[in-house]
Amino acid sequence: MRTHYCGQVNAALVGQSVTLSGWVHRRRDLGGLIFIDMRDREGLVQVFFDPDKAGAYEKASELRAEFCIQIKGVVRARPESQVNRDMATGEVEIFAHELTIINKAAPLPLDFNQNNSEEQRLKYRYLDLRRPEQARFLKTRARVTSRVRRFMDEQGFLDIETPMLTKATPEGARDYLVPSRVHKGYFYALPQSPQLFKQLLMMSGFDRYYQIVKCFRDEDLRADRQPEFTQIDVETSFMTADEVRAVMEQLVRELWQDLAGVDLGAFPVMTHAEAMRRYGSDKPDLRIALELTDIADLVKEVDFQVFAGPANDPRGRVAALRVPGGAALSRKQIDEYGKFVTIYGAKGLAWLKVNEVAKGLEGIQSPVAKFLNESIVAELLARTGAQDGDAIFFGADSAKVVADAMGALRLKVGKDLGLVEESWKPLWVVDFPMFEEEDGRLYAMHHPFTAAKEVSVAELEASPLEAVANAYDMVINGYEVGGGSVRIHHNEMQQTVFRLLGINAEEQQEKFGFLLDALKYGTPPHAGLAFGLDRLVMLLTGTDNIRDVIAFPKTTTASCLLTDAPSLANPDALAELAIRTELPAARTDKTEQ
Repeated sequence: MRTHYCGQVNAALVGQSVTLSGWVHRRRDLGGLIFIDMRDREGLVQVFFDPDKAGAYEKASELRAEFCIQIKGVVRARPESQVNRDMATGEVEIFAHELTIINKAAPLPLDFNQNNSEEQRLKYRYLDLRRPEQARFLKTRARVTSRVRRFMDEQGFLDIETPMLTKATPEGARDYLVPSRVHKGYFYALPQSPQLFKQLLMMSGFDRYYQIVKCFRDEDLRADRQPEFTQIDVETSFMTADEVRAVMEQLVRELWQDLAGVDLGAFPVMTHAEAMRRYGSDKPDLRIALELTDIADLVKEVDFQVFAGPANDPRGRVAALRVPGGAALSRKQIDEYGKFVTIYGAKGLAWLKVNEVAKGLEGIQSPVAKFLNESIVAELLARTGAQDGDAIFFGADSAKVVADAMGALRLKVGKDLGLVEESWKPLWVVDFPMFEEEDGRLYAMHHPFTAAKEVSVAELEASPLEAVANAYDMVINGYEVGGGSVRIHHNEMQQTVFRLLGINAEEQQEKFGFLLDALKYGTPPHAGLAFGLDRLVMLLTGTDNIRDVIAFPKTTTASCLLTDAPSLANPDALAELAIRTELPAARTDKTEQ
């Protein structure tokens, strides 16, 4: 039904007959001639109908937006004055000799020439996906997966599927549960990742595994997160962390080179401690040159408890953020930043404007200036590199609050003041803490199957909070696009980690007995990594909304507006599963975005 795609007709075809199938993008009746822009997944081409071809011309008068049509005609070169440089096919047009209306379209609920609400776009997703921009997103996604498969095959990896109906494992979010009809009262869990199965594949001798796989997490959503998402899942045996990172870095560099024409260069490596110290984030956006500067040692003795308290607390931190040109900020803007940091637990935001560096204390303007002296100000300005016209914001609280609040403020100020460099800034973040403590309990920073670096079982038990995980995250422009680790491959070490996490021997056997048993039988050292495919495509296409690069996404309330899912289950089906539910109240959140 076609000889060419609309968007691929070009000057090389001038004089040739073509057959095109697609949709009417727009129609223009100029009295003597009828013009349409015809569209398919590859783009647009202009078609015109002349009264000389009476049959086609008469039918063309019926055409409206989104009619599905087929045309046969001859490719003509446009006059130089009429060439459309904004269209890939702008040098040519089609003189239509025949027109077939395959299917008419009802009046559209979307206007392709205006901004539609996301609610409209998701409800009529099949129409929204016809837009050239949406087609570009999904075509890029297809190219990414194709390139990934080719690369992994070249590197000797095997594509092996793992189960979708499995047992719940602690991956950091709630599981989606699937009831069993055969085993009434029992449930499968949809995998948050194939973590344990890919480790079992290493124990089975498949030393290079990968899979492009759906994963499921029942967690609060946001612009770059979905309840069902896609991972490029990788696991290897007999490879070190450095070797795994090298192969995965090569994959991403080739993706950016092939799809964006960009050479990312060698990725810098930064420890978790350095990232938190300099940027207040374990996924720093290096396009923003602003950095945090520790100044606790300068303010330990000041008569200002907001600074002195955290400065003298082993778990506290006082940090300064220099903002180039920030002295021009109004008091209203500064107050708005003060409200912003309270979202992250900060009690407020101290600030200082630098009018003249050379004048020291007299050259600054700040509500806290009365608590500072000449030597403190001199060292503060020198340490932060402040210049005339800059501002300095201060964070003083627990180390976590300061990192969260000042890290977020750094990003906001950078974007508000246009300080984001137009570039690609990838890096590896390594050497994460093995555990974090909350309410007297230990939690795995990554997951409980991550190995510690150079530590014995006895040393780990004695000082778990000092242990460093052999883990690594890939970050690009402030997004964590992938993460992985070396895995525990000794039974005793795995049991120790479980025990430190408060999982007793009985629970270990119940939840992970199959893994602990497998670790007894000559388990090789192994390591892996998982990329978020959706985030990679989001970055490569230049959108900041992950829903744009997923064909049929959910809203931030985990609803599908297209199919009206989730929906109530048939009572008979529930009875067969031995499940009884109370009829819920009418849902009011389905259109929330």
